[in-house]
Order: sequence, then C-alpha cells, then structure tokens
Amino acid sequence: MYPMWKILIFLFLFLLSGCSINSLTMWGELDKVHVVKSTPYVKHYRAYFQRTDLHTIQKSKKYLFFYNKHTKDLAILLHPTYKYVLYSFSHPNLVIKINSDRKHGYRHMLKILKRKGYRVISPHSVGYTTHIALRRYKKVKTILVEVKDYQHLQSLYKKAIRTYNAKGIKHIQTRLPKVLIDSYYTKYKAQATTWEQSEQVEIIASKLRLNEPIPEKEEISQKKEVEAKITTDIEENNTEQLYTYYLKNASYYELNNFLSSSEARSTFSTTQYNNLKIRNQRLEEKNLLENGSLEELITTYKKDKSPIYKQKIMQRIKEIQQNE
Repeated sequence: MYPMWKILIFLFLFLLSGCSINSLTMWGELDKVHVVKSTPYVKHYRAYFQRTDLHTIQKSKKYLFFYNKHTKDLAILLHPTYKYVLYSFSHPNLVIKINSDRKHGYRHMLKILKRKGYRVISPHSVGYTTHIALRRYKKVKTILVEVKDYQHLQSLYKKAIRTYNAKGIKHIQTRLPKVLIDSYYTKYKAQATTWEQSEQVEIIASKLRLNEPIPEKEEISQKKEVEAKITTDIEENNTEQLYTYYLKNASYYELNNFLSSSEARSTFSTTQYNNLKIRNQRLEEKNLLENGSLEELITTYKKDKSPIYKQKIMQRIKEIQQNE
C-alpha cells in the first residue's frame, strides 16, 4: 500500500492542477449504462458516452442500434479509435468490444455481432423509445442517450387490441407512447366488425389518448428544443435509420399513417419520400389482395383493369359459391 502522505500529496497536486474530486469518480460514470428507473411497465436507462474520439461507423453515422431477439437486448454501437464497442441497455453490465483496423472494419464487426445474435434495428420497432443529445457532463463532451423499454406494456396493449378486450389494461396508469402502438391499433380498428369490438377499441384508444392531438405550441417548442440540442450529424443518423426502417421493415398501416402526417415530407428528401410512396403503393395493393372485400376488389379493378384483381375477384366468387 502507498503511504498516506503520498496519497495526500497526490490529491493536493491534483487539486492545484484545476481538477476537482468529482473528476476522480467521473470516469466511472462515463461510457456506462445506468438504470434510472424500473417499474413493471417501463424501464428507463441513461448513459453518457464520450464523443471526442468517436468515428463514423458508416455513411456519416456515429451510432447504430442493435437488437438481440433471443435475449431481448437493445444495444448501441459506437466507434472509438481502433475498435467498435457495443453497450447493452437491457443488460447494463454487458459491453462487447471488437478491435478494428484496415482489414477488420465495418463488415467484420457486423459478422461478429450477427454470430452473437445482434441485428441493426430501429428501437421503435421492438418497443423502445430513445432520446439522443449532445451534453457537457462535468466539462467533458458527451453524447447523452436515454432509452425507455416499453416492451411489456406494449405487449399488454397489443393483446387487448388484438382480442378486442380492454379489461386487462383498465388498471394501468403508465402511458404508452403513441409511436409504439398507433399503427397496430389502426390495423385492428379497421378490422372490427361488431359494435362490441368497436366499443372496446374506443375504450383502448381513450386509455392510450390516441385521439388527443399534440398542442401546436407544445409541438413547436419540442421541435426547437430538439434542434437546439442535437447536431446535424446526429439528426442525419436518425433520419437515415428512420428511412431504412420505413423502406424495409414498416407495415402497410405504419407506413401509410406516417406518409399521411405532415412531418413525412419535411423529414426526408424528395427521392426518399417518393421511394416510400412507391413502397406504400405496393403494400396497399398487397393488403387489398389479401384482406380487401369483394366490393373493394371490384371497385379497384374498374379503375385500373389489372388482371391481378380480376383473378382475385374470380377466386373470391368461387369461394363464395363453394361456401353456399
């Protein structure tokens, strides 16, 4: 052990250099995921990551979210010098480090994480919300990452919506963010065929406050706050992830709802927006062929005379005749 007088001299010189006692413990707080709050319905995580030496991962992205469906683990990937580091939020003590050089870059890292069960994903698609901003944490430049896990709460609401039974969620007070349930709700609302089902759907919507618009002033203030906190490169990363999700993974109802909103045009470039519209048209056609009524198919066929609809109409008529 070091003599006490040496420790005291070290602390004295440390303070003279302009540092504080807090700086001694600060490094244990950075680059580490902390559990802020944990309840049966939501888990809140927070982390401050040093950003001075962060490199872009791919196409100007400085972070990526990964998800392991087997362990239900959401994690964020960063790229400090000479390595990739994956920080788990669902399992805060789990950190995966992958060395990188000219021969072992982005693709090498993806292969390693794929073998471990991790895939690039949009947090919203698996029941998480995220908030990312630039912060100075005790004079150190950092990226603040806030993650909230709503998976359990989302599954309870999905079950209630899917079964048209609001009984299981009436006692829940925790609010589920609209972005995590709106498209699912819209899908089953459209499929409700009885008065009882419609009534249950409305009860669930009221519980979720889906029909309550965000006040215009509040929406504007939220946008200004985000613009003030997040730099251009991080905004581009979020936009790119969002675009990839809607282009490849989003359901028809989810994509259609998003394109109907006012933010769709302002979020993406003209090319990206048009690509999403093309995908939406294809999904709409697929949805109509799979779930559309005979009347809807006939109406659509009258407009574009597509042989696909004619074939489907004949098939439906044949099915009706067989069931009679």
